[in-house]
Amino acid sequence: MVGRLQDKIVLITGGASGIGLATARAALREGAKVVITDRNVKGGEAAIAELGDGAEFLAQDVTREERWVEVIGHIVEKYGRLDGLVNNAGCGSLHNIEDETLEGWRFVHAVNVESTFLGCKYAIKAMKQTGGGSIVNVSSVAGLSGAADLAAYCSAKGAVRLLTKSVAMWCAQQKYEIRCNSIHPSFLYTPMVQQMIDIAPDPEKMRRRLERTAPLGRMGKPEDAANMVLFLLSDESPFVTEAEFAVDGGTTAQ
Repeated sequence: MVGRLQDKIVLITGGASGIGLATARAALREGAKVVITDRNVKGGEAAIAELGDGAEFLAQDVTREERWVEVIGHIVEKYGRLDGLVNNAGCGSLHNIEDETLEGWRFVHAVNVESTFLGCKYAIKAMKQTGGGSIVNVSSVAGLSGAADLAAYCSAKGAVRLLTKSVAMWCAQQKYEIRCNSIHPSFLYTPMVQQMIDIAPDPEKMRRRLERTAPLGRMGKPEDAANMVLFLLSDESPFVTEAEFAVDGGTTAQ
């Protein structure tokens, strides 16, 4: 059977773990050729050892513009085109507005927002030359509603949400056949969420609190987000652009 992403070339940032790695697994399963990037070189190499044929790892600091040019240039030179981009790399900061530092604020925005801007900018340049493509930006439920102790993160993920809409509108107006959508996961069992649990004064209490956040009464899995990304990368969603998809167990409905 032909896969849902058969022969598509997909770039996934933050692909060494969590949602990124789960998306890489799903894309490969559906016939894509996958390039994952991460600044965690050891984790990226381990991921590639697991993923096997059809996958490639490139080290990347997503806040560096020149590295975006190199990565996408490499993909176009090697594979001839870029069909899909998943802007997944991100970071968080457990600080309220009074406790957050300017340095921390800038770092969170650089990793989450500036990297998404750069990814979209250079992916569009490549995609419009070969008939279009699909960009999926990984935001968060924190980009849809506020959280008292996530000041920088809420701001950054909210920016990703509206940047996505601007990109989608521009590409539609220019007739590029490039779609751009965002997904908004809540708490999933990813390394970043596990770190939140581990550094809490009472990790078990924190874990139970996160599980109770969603009406479904549990946290999701990285695969839950990956399956949504898969749909948006595929030809099953040709009329879907500028949209936001909550993968949150009902959290934002409360």
